[in-house]
Amino acid sequence: MDLPVNYDEIDQPERRKVREEYIKRQEGKCCHCGQALDQKAEENKEINRNLFPTKFFNHPVHLHHNHDTGMTIGAVHCYCNAVLWQYHGE
Repeated sequence: MDLPVNYDEIDQPERRKVREEYIKRQEGKCCHCGQALDQKAEENKEINRNLFPTKFFNHPVHLHHNHDTGMTIGAVHCYCNAVLWQYHGE
């Protein structure tokens, strides 16, 4: 599979495949914090859950992407994705 891909141009089943490919390439580690994706991220920043869509926190691993270009970046913990969004505008 060629990566990155445009997140906005693929459907949910394809996003799942892309996320799984990133997990494999990242050797099961979060591309933000470097910790294992099958374990809970170390939560060291306060997250305002009201900033996020209702189902945002339902899935432990997210496909991180650039919101301007749509291009995927990697697999991240849900918490790390929230940190990237809330604190870094990603």
